[in-house]
Amino acid sequence: MLQAVNVSKSYGDTLVLDDVSVQVGKGEFVCVVGRSGSGKSSLLNVLSTLTRPDSGHVLYQGENVTAMGEGRINRLRHKDFSIIFQLHHLLPYLTALENVMVPFMNTLRPIGQEIRDKAAECLERVGLGGKGNRLPGNLSGGEQQRVAIARALVKSPEVLFADEPTGSLDKRNGDGIVELLRDLHTEGVSLVMVTHDMGYARLAQRTVVMEDGRVVDGEEVECVTHPKDAVAGEIITQA
Repeated sequence: MLQAVNVSKSYGDTLVLDDVSVQVGKGEFVCVVGRSGSGKSSLLNVLSTLTRPDSGHVLYQGENVTAMGEGRINRLRHKDFSIIFQLHHLLPYLTALENVMVPFMNTLRPIGQEIRDKAAECLERVGLGGKGNRLPGNLSGGEQQRVAIARALVKSPEVLFADEPTGSLDKRNGDGIVELLRDLHTEGVSLVMVTHDMGYARLAQRTVVMEDGRVVDGEEVECVTHPKDAVAGEIITQA
């Protein structure tokens, strides 16, 4: 369904992805793990089309995304892809419901009742049905991240990308977010998640281990676990 083929990416003199090839099957839950600076987020950014690779290409449903113009890529992002970041990036002056509707605010058409109803359903789905009128500043960190997930869901994406979605949360809230993402996956959404937490990574169907900008194949690599539950020297292997 989604595939990176011999992808490389540099920022200045720093090589962040070095001839990386990975694939994500339809309906698959894949975790990308590795040390800080290993290239995890860079790989997610390339797969999600936020960043174009310097070489290699990305395929989605057999089509070369890398060769698309910006207009087609923007339509793909709007239609099939959604991204959840470590920091929720909510607009502080919009209510929770309005933040969920943000993906539809950059079109020329006014937001109709159908979209409002769908946004409300998404908030209900993430457990915030009664808090749609609250501003982000009146929500907890875990609730704000749930709003961000609802915002990602309102487009009914085929692929959901999550870049350290629990990184700014305590363990209890982090567990709740990952459980919610797992539920979405069981409903058929393809999920690609970057995480430092090996407890969360073990919940995935497949784990991609990265080190120094490359995918580690069949080797062992140390990976930092959740900061609040760190176990020094934990060793993981590519699944």
